[in-house]
Amino acid sequence: MFTVVFKIPNSADVKVAADAGDNILELAQKAGVKIDAPCSGNGVCGKCRLRLIAGAVEHPDNSRHLTGEEYAEGWRLACQSKVMGNATFIVPTEAGAFASDIRTADLSSREEIERYEKALEGIFSTGLRRGTAAEGIGVAVDIGTTTVTAAMLDLASGHILAKASAGNNQIRYGADVINRIIQSAKEGGREKLRHAVREETLIPLLDSLCASSGHSAGEISRFVIAGNTTMEHLLVGADAQTIRMEPYEPEFLELHGKTASDLGIPGKADAPVILAPNVGSYVGGDITAGVLTTLLWNQDDLTLFIDLGTNGELVLGNRDYMLTCACSAGPAFEGGEISCGMRATTGAVQGVTIDPETLDPTYDVVGEPGEKPIGLCGSGLIDIIAELFNCGAISPKGRFVRENRRIGHDAYGIGYYVVAFAEESGTGYEITLNEGDIDNFIKAKGAIFSATRAMLDGAGLTVDDLQHMMIAGGIGSGIDIEKAITIGMLPKLPLEEFSYIGNSSLTGACAMLLSDEATEKVFDLAHNMTYMELSTHPGYMEEFVASCFIPHTDATLFD
Repeated sequence: MFTVVFKIPNSADVKVAADAGDNILELAQKAGVKIDAPCSGNGVCGKCRLRLIAGAVEHPDNSRHLTGEEYAEGWRLACQSKVMGNATFIVPTEAGAFASDIRTADLSSREEIERYEKALEGIFSTGLRRGTAAEGIGVAVDIGTTTVTAAMLDLASGHILAKASAGNNQIRYGADVINRIIQSAKEGGREKLRHAVREETLIPLLDSLCASSGHSAGEISRFVIAGNTTMEHLLVGADAQTIRMEPYEPEFLELHGKTASDLGIPGKADAPVILAPNVGSYVGGDITAGVLTTLLWNQDDLTLFIDLGTNGELVLGNRDYMLTCACSAGPAFEGGEISCGMRATTGAVQGVTIDPETLDPTYDVVGEPGEKPIGLCGSGLIDIIAELFNCGAISPKGRFVRENRRIGHDAYGIGYYVVAFAEESGTGYEITLNEGDIDNFIKAKGAIFSATRAMLDGAGLTVDDLQHMMIAGGIGSGIDIEKAITIGMLPKLPLEEFSYIGNSSLTGACAMLLSDEATEKVFDLAHNMTYMELSTHPGYMEEFVASCFIPHTDATLFD
């Protein structure tokens, strides 16, 4: 028996007993040590970096995610390391940043609150009346794959009493829902994932709400929770396997009659817990609550609603009909599958401009003024790829076609762009974006645009028929719409027709919290949304392939 020590900044050391051959990432997860692992420990993402400062572990010395210099300095991937004796690791701050440092739309700014208040006003101006049988205070929650946001409201006045957000602690089991479903199938996996979202994420958020508002959990008399289909299943402990397996029928689309006591959530024991209804395996309660917020169901104009986050969901329609689908954009919008990618935490580049002559970048970094960059989040990736394309540095296929001091090629001939030289970065190492990263991101943006075209085609329409586009989701607020159009992610419409509507899922959940009629309306909307399965849609794959260029194989779509 050996001892593995995890030294965590600003926290007590965590010591774990281990046997020879035990996996370091799995040991950390069992001990509650927060280490980001978007690829679920498959050795693909390279994000679970720890620094070995004492002892030794079994680890391949030729990992593509670690340079020879980094390896010599003790850096190891937790998922690729196995115990061979006593060992001590330093867990870098960024490894656990997902738990509390992710920027999200959580009603924390005046602008977000104004957007929220305007949306609620719009919802109740349609004729839906406020009021529920519950009295006192209630809590609305948006359980996202990456972040969880919550708001405590006075049920009588509708006033926000407190709000809070945090990273979804399930992240350490994988960045996307597929990896989490796979993890849930392993021995004890379902309970681990439920524990991660309930005990490690939701309950601390409720404690934070109570501390901020001065109310006790025992006063909470109503809950509304909106999440994607997988998140809702994992929260209640349901089997999520059928979500990803034919015939792709979730264990439930609607779940009624649950109370705080049933789900082990602090609150009045009999406080109802209302789960926003799901539409299909990959269009869940976060989208049905979000659609309530958009008001497209109460308008004549044809509107496309896109929720951009770890997953990509779309709804097309108006008061006459609604089509919905989900696309496999992957985790690229959250920085996954990108060598220098990261979530929108401190040190993330969220905006970029590049000098067309020198190719030197100017960037906006999350954090305090002067914060040095350590990676690129989703909005930064959109910017830098659009800028490189506009500067003629990359081809429509995402290959580097210019020579410059910031452009090089590795031993395998793969081109890369130096976002920040070692002395410019916050890591002390170069931050680079390579052709493989660009290819992964092109596929993600291609999934969004091809889904848009497929839905329009399914309705017998074209992009020219679109009148409005509404964007929600974690990265939506930071997107430069013009640059997103440049790379072919969003259709070319007049910029004034685009609007960002914030965290539409949380806003919709708040409306449901305050109104039985709004709750009934969300269930009605779910029943009337037609789910479109892209994998069986004729011509979808051809459209996806055509969209995997900058901006598209048919450039006239963006003229």
